[in-house]
Amino acid sequence: MKKEDYLPNLVDIESPLSDEELYVLSQQYNNEGDFVSVQTRFNYAWGLIKSRKVEDQQLGVQILAQVYKDTPSRRRECLYYLAIGSYKLGEYTDARKYCDLLLQIEPDDPQSAKLRQIIEDKLAKEGMIGIAIVGGVIAVGAAVLGAVLSQKKR
Repeated sequence: MKKEDYLPNLVDIESPLSDEELYVLSQQYNNEGDFVSVQTRFNYAWGLIKSRKVEDQQLGVQILAQVYKDTPSRRRECLYYLAIGSYKLGEYTDARKYCDLLLQIEPDDPQSAKLRQIIEDKLAKEGMIGIAIVGGVIAVGAAVLGAVLSQKKR
């Protein structure tokens, strides 16, 4: 099997945990109190990022950002899921930033390269939509201005 066959599939992130599974992670996180282990924080954040709820995804990104700061040995995993979490939240610039940091650590990682391409494709699509919206607004504005000017001539 190729290396990428062992890596988490990006499609997997789109399938959220069941409410029961997320509840188990939440309970474990809450039960550890002031001494939540790095693994528990990471697992809970991972589950939150997989959620369909924006609030959960935001909390997941916050927890992962803290794990990233606190635990250098988990940075690779954190960057990957921070990129995915940011992507899911529509924060594509942040997603790209995290992915670029990840690619600095592992420039030949096919998983990171694929994620980077997905982010770039989304940014390009969003850019085209933005251009279309601006173009539409300009066209409507020109039409309104033309109508107003033609009314004044009468």
